[in-house]
Amino acid sequence: MQANNIKALAESSRDKLKTAIEPIERFLNYHAIEQLAQMDNADSVNFYSGLLSDLRHLLVFSEVAYEKLGAVLRRPNLDVELAERALYDVYHNGVNSFFYPKNECYSEDGRYAYTGQDAIRFRTKPVRAARDVILGISRVYEELRDDLSYYESDYLTQRRMQSQAK
Repeated sequence: MQANNIKALAESSRDKLKTAIEPIERFLNYHAIEQLAQMDNADSVNFYSGLLSDLRHLLVFSEVAYEKLGAVLRRPNLDVELAERALYDVYHNGVNSFFYPKNECYSEDGRYAYTGQDAIRFRTKPVRAARDVILGISRVYEELRDDLSYYESDYLTQRRMQSQAK
Protein backbone atom coordinates (compact mmCIF):
# COMPACT_ATOMS: atom_id res chain seq x y z
CA MET A 1 0.00 0.00 0.00
CA GLN A 2 1.19 3.52 -0.68
CA ALA A 3 2.22 5.81 2.17
CA ASN A 4 -0.52 8.35 1.36
CA ASN A 5 -3.20 5.67 1.54
CA ILE A 6 -1.82 4.33 4.79
CA LYS A 7 -1.68 7.80 6.31
CA ALA A 8 -5.27 8.52 5.30
CA LEU A 9 -6.38 5.16 6.68
CA ALA A 10 -4.54 5.79 9.95
CA GLU A 11 -6.15 9.23 10.27
CA SER A 12 -9.67 7.97 9.58
CA SER A 13 -9.18 4.97 11.90
CA ARG A 14 -7.98 7.26 14.67
CA ASP A 15 -11.01 9.53 14.20
CA LYS A 16 -13.37 6.56 14.30
CA LEU A 17 -11.73 5.19 17.43
CA LYS A 18 -12.22 8.55 19.12
CA THR A 19 -15.93 8.48 18.34
CA ALA A 20 -16.19 5.00 19.88
CA ILE A 21 -14.05 5.73 22.95
CA GLU A 22 -16.15 8.63 24.19
CA PRO A 23 -19.49 6.78 24.64
CA ILE A 24 -17.79 3.69 26.11
CA GLU A 25 -15.91 5.80 28.63
CA ARG A 26 -19.02 7.80 29.52
CA PHE A 27 -21.04 4.62 30.02
CA LEU A 28 -18.38 3.00 32.20
CA ASN A 29 -17.91 6.15 34.27
CA TYR A 30 -21.61 6.47 35.08
CA HIS A 31 -22.85 2.89 35.34
CA ALA A 32 -22.11 0.13 37.83
CA ILE A 33 -23.46 -3.39 38.22
CA GLU A 34 -25.70 -2.23 41.05
CA GLN A 35 -27.41 0.23 38.71
CA LEU A 36 -27.77 -2.15 35.80
CA ALA A 37 -28.48 -5.59 37.24
CA GLN A 38 -31.29 -6.98 39.29
CA MET A 39 -29.14 -7.87 42.27
CA ASP A 40 -31.39 -10.77 43.33
CA ASN A 41 -31.02 -12.37 39.88
CA ALA A 42 -27.70 -14.21 39.39
CA ASP A 43 -28.13 -14.32 35.58
CA SER A 44 -28.60 -10.56 35.48
CA VAL A 45 -25.53 -9.95 37.64
CA ASN A 46 -23.43 -12.31 35.49
CA PHE A 47 -24.65 -10.68 32.29
CA TYR A 48 -23.78 -7.14 33.38
CA SER A 49 -20.50 -8.21 35.01
CA GLY A 50 -19.47 -9.72 31.69
CA LEU A 51 -20.71 -6.77 29.66
CA LEU A 52 -18.86 -4.24 31.82
CA SER A 53 -15.70 -6.35 31.70
CA ASP A 54 -15.87 -6.63 27.91
CA LEU A 55 -16.44 -2.89 27.58
CA ARG A 56 -13.45 -2.13 29.83
CA HIS A 57 -11.23 -4.35 27.65
CA LEU A 58 -12.60 -2.76 24.48
CA LEU A 59 -11.95 0.70 25.91
CA VAL A 60 -8.35 -0.14 26.78
CA PHE A 61 -7.65 -1.72 23.37
CA SER A 62 -9.24 1.23 21.60
CA GLU A 63 -7.40 3.85 23.65
CA VAL A 64 -4.04 2.13 23.14
CA ALA A 65 -4.66 1.91 19.38
CA TYR A 66 -5.77 5.55 19.32
CA GLU A 67 -2.54 6.60 21.04
CA LYS A 68 -0.38 4.44 18.76
CA LEU A 69 -1.98 5.92 15.68
CA GLY A 70 -1.51 9.40 17.12
CA ALA A 71 2.18 8.75 17.72
CA VAL A 72 2.59 7.41 14.18
CA LEU A 73 0.82 10.40 12.66
CA ARG A 74 2.80 12.97 14.68
CA ARG A 75 6.11 11.84 13.21
CA PRO A 76 7.52 14.21 10.61
CA ASN A 77 7.93 11.33 8.14
CA LEU A 78 5.41 8.52 8.12
CA ASP A 79 6.94 5.22 9.17
CA VAL A 80 4.88 2.91 6.95
CA GLU A 81 5.82 -0.27 8.83
CA LEU A 82 4.87 1.26 12.17
CA ALA A 83 1.61 2.61 10.74
CA GLU A 84 0.68 -0.76 9.29
CA ARG A 85 1.47 -2.47 12.58
CA ALA A 86 -0.76 0.04 14.41
CA LEU A 87 -3.59 -0.57 11.92
CA TYR A 88 -3.12 -4.32 12.33
CA ASP A 89 -3.49 -3.84 16.11
CA VAL A 90 -6.67 -1.79 15.63
CA TYR A 91 -8.16 -4.65 13.69
CA HIS A 92 -6.97 -7.56 15.80
CA ASN A 93 -7.41 -6.00 19.22
CA GLY A 94 -10.14 -3.39 18.85
CA VAL A 95 -12.41 -4.70 16.11
CA ASN A 96 -12.10 -8.33 17.18
CA SER A 97 -12.65 -7.37 20.81
CA PHE A 98 -15.92 -5.72 19.85
CA PHE A 99 -17.24 -8.46 17.57
CA TYR A 100 -16.00 -11.40 19.66
CA PRO A 101 -16.41 -10.32 23.30
CA LYS A 102 -14.96 -12.73 25.83
CA ASN A 103 -18.15 -12.99 27.89
CA GLU A 104 -20.45 -13.28 24.88
CA CYS A 105 -23.12 -10.95 26.28
CA TYR A 106 -23.90 -10.01 22.70
CA SER A 107 -22.99 -11.28 19.27
CA GLU A 108 -23.34 -10.26 15.68
CA ASP A 109 -26.04 -12.03 13.72
CA GLY A 110 -24.81 -12.00 10.14
CA ARG A 111 -28.31 -12.49 8.78
CA TYR A 112 -29.07 -8.88 9.73
CA ALA A 113 -25.73 -7.35 8.73
CA TYR A 114 -26.86 -6.14 5.30
CA THR A 115 -30.53 -5.42 5.97
CA GLY A 116 -30.10 -2.05 7.64
CA GLN A 117 -31.30 -3.57 10.91
CA ASP A 118 -29.12 -3.85 13.98
CA ALA A 119 -27.03 -7.01 13.61
CA ILE A 120 -26.16 -7.14 17.31
CA ARG A 121 -28.16 -9.64 19.36
CA PHE A 122 -27.95 -9.66 23.15
CA ARG A 123 -27.91 -12.82 25.25
CA THR A 124 -30.30 -11.12 27.69
CA LYS A 125 -32.39 -8.03 27.11
CA PRO A 126 -30.23 -5.18 28.47
CA VAL A 127 -31.30 -1.90 30.01
CA ARG A 128 -31.66 0.91 27.49
CA ALA A 129 -28.31 2.60 28.36
CA ALA A 130 -26.33 -0.62 27.81
CA ARG A 131 -28.18 -1.39 24.59
CA ASP A 132 -27.65 2.14 23.29
CA VAL A 133 -23.90 2.16 23.91
CA ILE A 134 -23.33 -1.20 22.19
CA LEU A 135 -25.54 -0.41 19.21
CA GLY A 136 -24.08 3.09 18.96
CA ILE A 137 -20.48 1.92 18.75
CA SER A 138 -21.31 -1.09 16.57
CA ARG A 139 -21.49 1.14 13.50
CA VAL A 140 -18.01 2.52 14.20
CA TYR A 141 -16.49 -0.94 14.59
CA GLU A 142 -18.31 -2.16 11.46
CA GLU A 143 -16.71 0.69 9.51
CA LEU A 144 -13.30 -0.08 11.01
CA ARG A 145 -13.71 -3.75 10.12
CA ASP A 146 -14.58 -2.85 6.54
CA ASP A 147 -11.75 -0.30 6.25
CA LEU A 148 -9.15 -2.60 7.79
CA SER A 149 -10.14 -5.95 6.31
CA TYR A 150 -6.72 -6.08 4.63
CA TYR A 151 -5.17 -6.41 8.08
CA GLU A 152 -7.22 -9.50 8.89
CA SER A 153 -4.91 -11.84 6.96
CA ASP A 154 -3.34 -10.22 3.89
CA TYR A 155 -1.01 -8.07 5.99
CA LEU A 156 0.49 -11.08 7.78
CA THR A 157 0.86 -12.97 4.51
CA GLN A 158 2.75 -10.02 3.03
CA ARG A 159 4.99 -9.75 6.12
CA ARG A 160 5.82 -13.47 5.99
CA MET A 161 6.67 -13.27 2.31
CA GLN A 162 8.93 -10.28 2.94
CA SER A 163 10.75 -12.05 5.76
CA GLN A 164 11.25 -15.20 3.65
CA ALA A 165 12.65 -13.12 0.78
CA LYS A 166 15.39 -11.72 3.03
